[in-house]
Formats: sequence, structure tokens, C-alpha cells
Amino acid sequence: MNALIRFLFRKMWNTRWLTISTLAGLLVAVAFTTSIPMYADGALKRVVAQSLKENSEGLPAGSLLIRYQSTDGKTDRAGFDSVNQYITEDVPKKIGFPVQASQRSLTIRSADVTPEDPEKVDASRARKLALASFGELEDHAELAGGKMYADRAAADGTIQAVMMEEAMFRSDLHVGDVLLYPIYGGLNITLRVEIVGSFKPTDDTGAYWYQGLDSLMNTMFIAEPAMLEDLNGSLKIPLQTANWYSAYDLGDIQTGQLSPLEQTLNRIDIEVYQKLKDTRVEISFADMLKEFRTQSIQLQTMLFTLAVPMIAMVFYFITMNARQSLEKQRSDIAVMRSRGAGTRQIFLIFLLEGVLLGIVSLVVGPLIGWFMAKSIGSADGFLSFVNRKAIPVGFNSDGIMAGVLAVLVAIGAAVIPAIVFTRTSIVDYKRKMARTDRAPVWQRWFLDIALIGVSAYGWYLFNERQMVSFKTGLTTDQLNVQPFLFFVPALSIFAAGLLFLRLFPLLLKLFNRLWRAILPVPLYLTLTQLSRSSRAYYSLMILLILTLGLGVYNSSAARTIGLNSEERILYKHGADVVVSTAWEGNAEISAPPANSGGGGGQQQPIPSRINYNEPPFEVFKTLPGVEHAAQVLQTKADIKISGRTAGQGTLMGIVNQDFAQVAWFRDDLYPFDPYWYLALMGKSAEIALVSSNLAEKYDLKQWDQIEVTVQEQNVSFLVGAILPYWPAQYPDQSPFIIANLGYIFDEVPKIPYDVWLKMKPDAKTSDIIEPLQQAGIEIAAISDARNELITQSKHPARGGVFGILSLGFLITIVVSLAGYVLFWFFNLSGRIVQIGVLRAMGLSRRQLTGMLLLEQIFTAGLSIGLGIGIGKLASLLFLPFLQTTDNAVGQVPPFRVVFDNSDTVKLYIVVAVMMAIGAALLVSHIRRLKVHQAVKLGEER
Repeated sequence: MNALIRFLFRKMWNTRWLTISTLAGLLVAVAFTTSIPMYADGALKRVVAQSLKENSEGLPAGSLLIRYQSTDGKTDRAGFDSVNQYITEDVPKKIGFPVQASQRSLTIRSADVTPEDPEKVDASRARKLALASFGELEDHAELAGGKMYADRAAADGTIQAVMMEEAMFRSDLHVGDVLLYPIYGGLNITLRVEIVGSFKPTDDTGAYWYQGLDSLMNTMFIAEPAMLEDLNGSLKIPLQTANWYSAYDLGDIQTGQLSPLEQTLNRIDIEVYQKLKDTRVEISFADMLKEFRTQSIQLQTMLFTLAVPMIAMVFYFITMNARQSLEKQRSDIAVMRSRGAGTRQIFLIFLLEGVLLGIVSLVVGPLIGWFMAKSIGSADGFLSFVNRKAIPVGFNSDGIMAGVLAVLVAIGAAVIPAIVFTRTSIVDYKRKMARTDRAPVWQRWFLDIALIGVSAYGWYLFNERQMVSFKTGLTTDQLNVQPFLFFVPALSIFAAGLLFLRLFPLLLKLFNRLWRAILPVPLYLTLTQLSRSSRAYYSLMILLILTLGLGVYNSSAARTIGLNSEERILYKHGADVVVSTAWEGNAEISAPPANSGGGGGQQQPIPSRINYNEPPFEVFKTLPGVEHAAQVLQTKADIKISGRTAGQGTLMGIVNQDFAQVAWFRDDLYPFDPYWYLALMGKSAEIALVSSNLAEKYDLKQWDQIEVTVQEQNVSFLVGAILPYWPAQYPDQSPFIIANLGYIFDEVPKIPYDVWLKMKPDAKTSDIIEPLQQAGIEIAAISDARNELITQSKHPARGGVFGILSLGFLITIVVSLAGYVLFWFFNLSGRIVQIGVLRAMGLSRRQLTGMLLLEQIFTAGLSIGLGIGIGKLASLLFLPFLQTTDNAVGQVPPFRVVFDNSDTVKLYIVVAVMMAIGAALLVSHIRRLKVHQAVKLGEER
């Protein structure tokens, strides 16, 4: 065994570049797979924190209330002690989270109490009070008068009690009053209760007072020993209710704890009932945990599905690297096999190497995955990472399991081919070398055609809206980020690459036959080499097609998701900030119509319209952080065309110069530049812009006249232009008319309008509130598009999508670069004899360099171009399905697929670096080539 290990380390050192590249692939695979559960766990903590803040409804979200309520008028003391010990000692240990607050309350049946001394206490007043004991009451209350109760009853049986100060005031009681508390149910006991003190809660909103203070106004509080030992123990007075309440801090909960904790809570309900009948869990956070678990599973499923193509690409890189390593060592394996080495021994060497590298990657990979998860959490957009409060990311069992699974798959992908190689003798190896032109398995079984069919069927299902999707929580931006929208396109890119590889040798042979008579020697040798051994280049070509295709698709998908969601928000608001102010108005009363027909009651005056007082507008232009302000009127109006009603629409009144400075426009929405329309409106006050759907329905043309009724006043406009969209207008919901505000107010009394603001970068909306109030302007509503964009960007699912796609894009670049360099490194080192023979036959170094450069262009260059082209085609085919079913037809603004030039430039830079490194490798290789050493008898290694 020691000899085997020494041989293994010697082998790994002799092939150290292969070992390092395999380890690098394993590290990327482990880091990427472990980062997803880590991020999902951190995102869950953020969701939990938000839920703890929003969904408490008066109680902390981690509240657990167990209640015993007697139904037979008896209390099983042994059962009570058992369930009390279980709840107070065992339950917190089973749940395993810190307890923020806890309370045990014991209550006996309420009774109509009477004063012992009617002269001191008003006996005519009915008082129904209850005796209760609250655990650790002294720590959550401060005395307002008198003293705290004694632990036990006095010698004469008197029970000391305290009450809330407000409760004593309501019941007209005072410190020192003695009440008689009758006990019925066959006991016929009258308790003597003395009120010895009053108190106020130290924190009346704290979790300790979960019942609410109003429900305790008819309660007298006594000590727990007095309740249990004196009343329940000595006097056998049964407990009416017993409540055990705890508020747990779930802030550090992890995804792996959700399911076990939910089962624990369900089990607690069973255990307490078995220990004491009529004891049940009344309030639990099991349902909340179930919701968290559902969200966590959905988030992890979505992120893993997004990452699957990139992870598969990394595994493919590991497999390709392993096959290159095995090909380089194939003759050694064959010789070892022929000289008596057993298959198991040879396989064990490769297995031990894989296990050793896997252990290293499991130790180092999660650390890299932690940084990746942090990067995902800080993703604000595609390849945009901001310095904000990071999601709390930590190591968890799910991440470790994902890493172990990634290592096992990667080791399997690298080691399984070794089984075939270890069964090969030197004779089999030579026979196989003579049959290198045989088509690969996927071509013989037409798997590429089958995958093309599967991809086409996937597109059909998307087009028919039949593809099953996961709810990802990305509802704020109205985009349906279906994980399958990243899996099916990746499959289609892979299938298109395989289909091209099927056609590649045929194209080479055709080109060679047509032009071989006039081809220069380097080009002829290149085509001959590629035609005879095209299979050797398949691994590199499919890797480049897949990586670059996925890079283009993922970058386009991320840009499309981000831009379309942002544009919806900006279009909906129309400007950075929209302020609605409250206008004061007086109703104008018109005289009642003349009474016709004799009789009838007195006619009441009818308010015809309201005369509004316009708030000062100039104030808005001087607000802190405001660059520009514009008055924008939006009101419903009746439209008339040629004297006939055309229904109701939206009339927007603007001041075109101000509106141009504050409004958000998307240039491709309009036939002409949007500022051209604003300039057109400035030529005449009557000119208006009309929505396309209104113009098409009533066949309106430019300079036609239309009428609008506003505030019972008719206003005439000339159709200056027809356009499909306008900021904040949705033509499918209501046709719109854009007109000059001054002209409208010349014809119609002033009515309330909004103020649109263009804010300076980083200006806060809150800073404008106080100056407006000081100016006497009352704010009715404020909408801020920037805040909505920020809220949307902080959504864990959205950040996860952009983070995964960004990291996937970067990994794509790294894998394609590493795969390209390693392939040509091993390809050139394995062709020393061939190159030496060509050199010895008379080919110059320039011709050899040209031949090898042409090989790179025909293989890598063609694959790069195809990868980018296929990626763009897949984007155009599949990304439109990011629209939801509801808004796919009438989406405003229209959905568009985005290709960012900066992303394409990054890919071109990577391609240029790859080609430059490849050229440098072959030039260096040829310069160092010594013909007398290359042309020799022996094996090509």
C-alpha cells in the first residue's frame, strides 16, 4: 500500500498541471454548489427577520402558548406537575432557541366578590374578579402603592393580592380593601382576599403581557405558592386555566432546522395532552415555519435550477480535463496492464487521486463558496455588486451535503472513464488508435437530433404557457422567472452545438474537395488534419459553444429581467417622485330647478361644482434635493368625436417645458423622439396628443378636432399627433389625451393636479416633507419610484437570481479560458512527432505556425462565433417567456430582450485573450521544437 501511495504522488507530480487543473475544477464545483444553500440560508434569515417584524400581530412571531382548561371542574395535580416540568424544562431544550420572554399564569374560576366591610368599600357595585398567579410578576411590574403580596396565605387564611393601578380605579378599590371571594362547585369556601398593593407594568407592550392589559382589568394577582400550595393543594380548589407562554428568538434559524423544528412543535401538542388531559397548544409558530420551509425550498430549487447549466459545464470541464489526462497516460496504462498490473490496482490509483483532490476541495471549496454567497447577497443587478448590509451567510449542513454531492459527481465523472482505460491492453490501444475516425456514441444514436426535438418541445410548451413553473416571489417586477427558462435554453444551446459538430466534418470535406487544387499548403494540411481527426476537437468545441452561449444567454436574461422590471416602475410613476397635495375648496351652490306640477316638497340647493384654492407651486422648485418640478393634471373626462360620445378617457394636462425635464421616457416607445411631441404641443395651445387605440377606433387623423368634457365644461382640441404610450398612461385601461395645462385651465376652473419631481442623485424624499408643511401645503400622498426600485432590489429571490447569473457568467469566462488553454497545451504536447515530421519534410516554422493558427480559427474561432450566435438566438427565442401569462399581451411598456454591449465586449476580450494565449503557446512550442528529438522511434507521449 505504501508503494502504491508513493507511486500515486509521483504520478501526480509528473502530471502536476493536469492535477492542478482538475483540483481547480473541483474547487469551482464545490464552491458554486455550496454557495447556494449558504445564500438560501442567509436569505431565509432575512425573510424571518422581516416576518418577525411584520407578521407578529401583537405577539412576537416566535410565540408558543400552551393552555390547560379544566372541563370537569377538577385538576389532576400529578398530571399538572408532569406537564409543567415538561413545558418549563424539556420544551425549551427541544426547540433549542433563546427565550425572549416567558410567563406562566394560573387562574381559578372568577366569582362575584363582596367587600368584607361595606362601609369602606361600595357594596352596591357589582364586581366580578378572578384570582390568578403570574410567574415572575415582580420582574415585570413596579409598585404604584402599597407592597407586593406574600408568598403564602396568612394564619387566618387571608390571601394577599395586588392589582393593576388602572384596574383598581375602574373597580373603585383601594390598597387595604378586603374582599370575600366565594368558591362554588361543592366546596362552599369563601376566600378572604386582601389587596395589599397596586402596580404598573414596566413595559406594557412587552411580550410578557401577551394577553393585553385590558383583559387583566378584572384580575387579582397572588403569589404562585399561594395558588398552588394553599388554594389548589390545601383547599383543593381546581385550576380553571393554566397558560404557559414563551416567545422564542428565531433570528438565527437555519434552513436545516425548519423541518425538525416543525415536527417538534407538532409533537409537543401530542405530548402535553397525554400528560394532562385538556392541555393543548393554542398558539404556535409551526405554520410560519412551514411557510418559511416552503419559501426556502422554492428559493433553493430556483437557484439550483438556474445554476445547473453552469455546474454541468464545470463538471464537463472536469470530465474533459480527466479524459485529456487519461489520453496522455493511456499508453502508460496499457503498458502497465500488459506487464501484469491488475485492473483493480490501476483503477485504485485514479480513485485515490480523485478522493485526495476531493478532500482538499471539500476543505477549501466551502470557504470560497462563503465568499460567493456573500457576493450573491450583495448583487444589485447583473455584474453589479454593491456595498450594503450583507445577508448573514454561514456554513450549514445543507451546504456541506451539496459540496459532498458535487465532489462525488465530479470524482465519478473523472474516474469512471478510467475503468474503460484500465481494461485496455497495449494491443487494444493500438487497435483503437487505428479507428479514430469512428463516430462518437451520440452521433451514432442521433442524440443531438433528439435533444433538438426536446428543446423545440420545451419552446412549444412555453409558447402555450403549459410549462410548470415555481413561484419565486418575483412578483413585484411582474416577471415570471421560471427556472426552466434557464434549463431548456441551456439544453438547446448544447443540442445546437452537437448538431453543428455533426455537420462540421462534412463541411470540411466539402470545402477540401472543392478547393484542394488551389489551397496553399498550410490551409490544405489544416483541412486534412481536421477532416481526419475532427473528433479530437469535439470536446473543446462543445465546451466553447456551451460556455459562451450560456454566457450570452445568462447576461441577456439578467439584463432583460433588471431593465424591464425597472422600466415598469419608472413608467408607472412617470417621474422620480409624484406628490399629491390636498386642495381646499368651496362648493358652488346653484339654484334649484323650478317646481313643476304643483305639490311636492321644498327643493334643496344643488352643489354644481367646487371652487378650489391652488397651493403655491413655486415652493416645489426650491425644495431640498429637487432639480425640476412640473404640474401634471390627470383626470377622467368624457370624449366626444364629431358630436358623438366616444366614452371616457384620461385627460393629462402638462406644461411641456417642465414636463420634458421631469418625465421618464423610453425612446423606442414612440414613432418620433418624445421631445418632438412636446415641441409640437408648444406651437399652439389647442394641440393635443391622442392615444393610438382611440385614434384607430374612431379613424382619427392629424388635425382632426375632438371635444372633452371636464367639470361640465367642453374643451376642444386639435389632434397634433397619435402615439401608443405616454408616461403613467395605460391605453388599454383608458385612452388618453395629452394637452397643455394652461389651455385647459383657461377653459375649465382649476382642479387638483399632482406635482412631478426630478430629484438630485441620492436626495431623500423625506427632506421635502417638512418644508412643504412649513409652507402650509398639506400632503395627501407621495409615491417614490426610487424607493420602490430599492425595495425590489433587496428582495432575496431577485438578488439570488442576479447573483447566480453574475457568478455563472464569471465562471463561464474562467472555464472557457482554462479549457481552451489546457486543450491546446495538451494537444500540442501530444503532437510532437507529427509536428517534427512535418518540419523535417521541409515545412518552415512560419508555415507550421500558420497551419496551427488556422486549426485554432477553424475550431475554436468557429465555436466562439457559434456560441455567441446561438446564445443570442436562444435569448430571442426564450426570454420573451419571462413575461407572465397575465401581462404577455397588454404589457406596458412592451417587453424587450436586452443585449448589453458591455457584456459582449467582456466576452470579446476573453476571446481575444484566449486566442492570444493559444497563439503564444504554439509559437513557443514550435520555437522550442528540435527536429532530431521529435523524429524518433517510440511512443507519442
